[in-house]
Amino acid sequence: MWWASGSLVLVTFASALQLVVAYKPLSDDTLKHRLPLPETADFDIHTGNLLAPILIPRVPGTPGSQKVLKHFVDFFRTALPTWTVSFQNSTSKTPTHGDTDVPFVNLIASRDPPWAQPGNVGRLTLVAHYDSKYTPEGFIGATDSAAPCAMIMHAIRSIDAALTKKWENMQTQDDIDLEFEEDKGIQVLLLDGEEAFKDWTATDSIYGARSLAEEWEHTMHPATSIYRSPLDSIELFVLLDLLGSPENLQIPSWQHSSHWSYVRMAEAEQRLRQLGMFKSNPKHTWLPEKNKKDTDRFSSYVMQDDHIPFIARGVQVLHLIPSRFPSVWHTINDDAEHLDIPTVEDWALLTAVFAAEYLELDDFFESLPTEHIKGRRALTSKTEL
Repeated sequence: MWWASGSLVLVTFASALQLVVAYKPLSDDTLKHRLPLPETADFDIHTGNLLAPILIPRVPGTPGSQKVLKHFVDFFRTALPTWTVSFQNSTSKTPTHGDTDVPFVNLIASRDPPWAQPGNVGRLTLVAHYDSKYTPEGFIGATDSAAPCAMIMHAIRSIDAALTKKWENMQTQDDIDLEFEEDKGIQVLLLDGEEAFKDWTATDSIYGARSLAEEWEHTMHPATSIYRSPLDSIELFVLLDLLGSPENLQIPSWQHSSHWSYVRMAEAEQRLRQLGMFKSNPKHTWLPEKNKKDTDRFSSYVMQDDHIPFIARGVQVLHLIPSRFPSVWHTINDDAEHLDIPTVEDWALLTAVFAAEYLELDDFFESLPTEHIKGRRALTSKTEL
């Protein structure tokens, strides 16, 4: 990601009108007793099932990249076997590789209602890049963006059973006509080649995102479909980047058209803090612009990141990146030891809550085992006194 230079470009899209979506906040009971919380077993920097395997150099086309990609594939195969996983491949020359084409592999995972046709499903899309920077040698990119990948993995796993239950319930209800229901699914994009190999330019950056956006723009669904293309099927593109630092790094509302989604996530953050469910610094507020007005400035194109080729094609984007980067950004110190794991786990929880609310899953979470509830009570007891 990079700050754009020069004057701010303002572009108006017909599709930039606010999307009207159903959105049901989770109850306090669900938050306290039903929604799975992040666990140390997943986020320990040395042994965590989700995070630790990503904390290695993973420059596109290298064995490290292939190893991390296999970690993602194994995760879906074992933890989320009902998801559909595919890959979008491309190659490109870079300023550092001469005439050699570098391969880029985007992982695409999705889950749609079992009765729905792909062209008729609008998808919440959670996104992070998994590649690491070419230099300095040995660069890990823990906040950039190993931790965001693990946050998304936790979020989708924690809501998957509730999603199954909701769709099973819909199929058995006599008063629900599935032909007239809005089909809503979820999609994950783990993108390759976000980092520049030399200097951030329009051609030396976001290799995977540019390739995928262009391909999806020209991949047509059947003529009778509700959505024209896979690009058109994205209801909201939620991009996580540079998250997991112990610093109090605040995230502005970057996009006017998707400010409604920023407000929803800010409200979820506020509730989780009030309930005492966050482990990180209680004095921090990540999303402070909940009350931003329509007439205020939205700097949609200032921050260069994987969302650019999507927002340029009219996709609504919720860009979760701080306006002030972590102090370790693009240095060798952006490593596992400089992550704040309570912050990482809290972002994983907030992402899960947002996804669950977006997909209206409040009524479909099962009660957690007693030992999980006891641990949660210990976490929240100070707030509840």
